[in-house]
Amino acid sequence: MNGQPPVTFLLDTNVFIEAYRRYYTMDLCPGFWDCLEHYCQKDRVLSIDRVRDEITEGDPLETWIRQAPNELFASTADEEVVQAFGEMMAWVQSDGDIREEAKDDFARVADGWLVAYARVHELVVVTHETFDANTRRKVKIPNVCYQFDVFYEDTFSMLRSLEVHFNWR
Repeated sequence: MNGQPPVTFLLDTNVFIEAYRRYYTMDLCPGFWDCLEHYCQKDRVLSIDRVRDEITEGDPLETWIRQAPNELFASTADEEVVQAFGEMMAWVQSDGDIREEAKDDFARVADGWLVAYARVHELVVVTHETFDANTRRKVKIPNVCYQFDVFYEDTFSMLRSLEVHFNWR
């Protein structure tokens, strides 16, 4: 050990949706979902209430989300998180190059709240979005992370950091 506290990862909505729909479907890789619950119990993986609320497809993913441990979805109703989100909204609104529809979308979805929570609690955001300094149609999570000194990575990097291995029987 290097004396550093273990990293805690904060999952974006697209981590759940992409895993469920593509590469970690519940029938092919139930270990991924067990892994999330396991590391949630160890305070290494979590998400936020607003991500949970975005997953309302009426399919098995929503069922899994609703049955997941309560600790998996932290509340964003903390004053520091609200203040950090306000700072991020002010930054987004002040950028004249970002389209108004993108600004409105950012205000409505969980993305800004996710980065605000990560900033306040010094967590690593996990998302499938990638940094793009020239994007104008969407306020991308990595762009906000970059602006506010929040670390981010993708699902595969998180799994490697956690030293997760899915073994075939």
